[in-house]
Amino acid sequence: MGITKTQIFTDKQNDLAQVFKVLGHPARVSILQYISNQNACICNDLVAEIGLAQATISQHLKELKSIGLLNGEVEGKSMCYCINVKRWTEIQSQLNSFFNTTKSNCC
Repeated sequence: MGITKTQIFTDKQNDLAQVFKVLGHPARVSILQYISNQNACICNDLVAEIGLAQATISQHLKELKSIGLLNGEVEGKSMCYCINVKRWTEIQSQLNSFFNTTKSNCC
């Protein structure tokens, strides 16, 4: 696969593309839905809830953290995750702006 020319796009375009890429997996959407309905979440809870292996869950959590959607804290031997509300609000704003500026005067 060729190298993408991310430098020719704006920071906002690159950020939004990265968000779409990370959210483009149903397991990550499921993880976000589960965590957003909890006060906090421990990875082992996700394994039981989602039904994927612990290593797979950890990889998906890493991807969600990479775009800033999750905060994680060590609690004993476990990692506790919660939604980063500030980043979530930023992403919502980006999506609203993106979809509100799209003109639909075709077909």
